[in-house]
Amino acid sequence: MTGIGVGFAQGFLGVGGCFIMVPVTFFVFTSMGVPTDMAIKLAFGSNLLVVFPTAISGAWAHTKKKSVLWRAGITLGLFGVIGALMGSTITSRFISGDILKVVFGVVIGLGGVGMLIGEQPKMEEEAKDDPILLAIFGFLIGIISSMTGIGGGVVMIPVMTMALRFKMHDAVGTSTSVMIFTSIAAATGYLLNGLSVPDLPAYSIGYVNLLVWACLAVTSVPMAQIGARAAHSLPAKELRYIFISLMFYVALKMIGVFSWLRLPI
Repeated sequence: MTGIGVGFAQGFLGVGGCFIMVPVTFFVFTSMGVPTDMAIKLAFGSNLLVVFPTAISGAWAHTKKKSVLWRAGITLGLFGVIGALMGSTITSRFISGDILKVVFGVVIGLGGVGMLIGEQPKMEEEAKDDPILLAIFGFLIGIISSMTGIGGGVVMIPVMTMALRFKMHDAVGTSTSVMIFTSIAAATGYLLNGLSVPDLPAYSIGYVNLLVWACLAVTSVPMAQIGARAAHSLPAKELRYIFISLMFYVALKMIGVFSWLRLPI
């Protein structure tokens, strides 16, 4: 069931879906008695690997709609690989995931405010294609996505629409192409950095659990195609407001507001 929701979110909004997968997977692992720190890192690594095939599926669907700017996406993705490997290594070895989740929630909330009040690109406006700018943003997106276990769409969409002046549909499509690179790099980082960790759950290779990956990927990959088709049936304005609502939800969830209020969402 989680894979179905994740796949649709990937194709529809250009996000990795880890904001859905991480809480579910974390709950499953902790219910099995896995320690909190190990459980969050397993959730990050396993879910980022799910994003990889789902992103390929979503990017293919968006490419057929001519809404993937591949030149920009490849540049962002290649530099995102470097950032993702660094970020996953730092998180796996040195930093508590709980601290990073709160910081990330604040950043995403501010990004949502920026998208809500910021000026959007005009229809005739061309997207910025500066390789240096793309490289810098790609590197930063890679670090942030891997250190928080999220595919990166909730960071990339605001960057693309506000800083790089992408049209909303192009931002959603190109975001899926970037996640092909960042997700596999980040998942590899968690896998390698967890190889020496003892007492991991069954079917785990480092901080990647293959059973979790298989259960989520088998439903999320086909659903990404459906989500992408649905995205192109909506006007850009409505799609943008749906994405802003998602950003605020992720921000409040990461910060822990819902848990503090005892809300089961």
